[in-house]
Amino acid sequence: MRKPKALMFDLDGTLYRGDERIPGADRLISELESLGLPCWYLTNNSTRTPSQVAEHLNRMGIHADAARVITSASAAAHYARENYDGRSAYVVGEYGLRQALAEAGFRLAEDSEEKVGLVVQGIDRELTFAKIKTAVRHLFSGADYLLTNPDLQLPVEGGVLPGAGSLSAMLQAATGVEPVVIGKPSTILTNYALDKAGVSAEEAWVIGDNPLTDIAAGAAAGCPALLVLTGVCTEDDWRRRCEAAGAMPDAVLPGPNELLDYIRTIIQTQN
Repeated sequence: MRKPKALMFDLDGTLYRGDERIPGADRLISELESLGLPCWYLTNNSTRTPSQVAEHLNRMGIHADAARVITSASAAAHYARENYDGRSAYVVGEYGLRQALAEAGFRLAEDSEEKVGLVVQGIDRELTFAKIKTAVRHLFSGADYLLTNPDLQLPVEGGVLPGAGSLSAMLQAATGVEPVVIGKPSTILTNYALDKAGVSAEEAWVIGDNPLTDIAAGAAAGCPALLVLTGVCTEDDWRRRCEAAGAMPDAVLPGPNELLDYIRTIIQTQN
């Protein structure tokens, strides 16, 4: 692998778990930035704005700038502006998604009878049958459909919640309309991050804990992909999970400390 010019980090399961920092994550980011390696943060979570994500990281002692946070909501808003500019949108989602679309210049429809050209859906923990009914009506009327991320589950303390992908399965079953998927493993989010970072795919390493999203996203975009065993995978099952995802990592590291050593070694051998 070529030494990186940018590092694209997943968040939950890679740098933290919920509100708990993974040991060594703060030092990892600090040391990487001191080496002149910009750290970017890519998340499929559409509920928070980039500023809120950065605040969450900084509260845990992990340095982050909102300008280097790419959420599935911000990537969806960018994609929508590039491809559906000028349309009104109906949103099934939370604050982060609504705010991103509003900032991108979309008028967010509130009246269920209003005609819209675009349905944008993410996770919505206050989902109602009325919202689903309205989204279905818009899709039957010809609206295009964007999905922030395909995750079927959202891990939370004590278990899991239905993810954006599970809610999408309901809309797809009702309408037969397949969405454009924005978040990992889609290349849309990763390519948006590469464009913002100003680097090629070969120059950016994607780092994460989930083969289905992070490693698959890196592989699809042509980026080197590194798996850390701090979230979804263990030493015993990572190979099986990666084979099932159809995406093998370029390296497997136990956690932040080993990842830092690995990156330093790559840099030293190529200087």
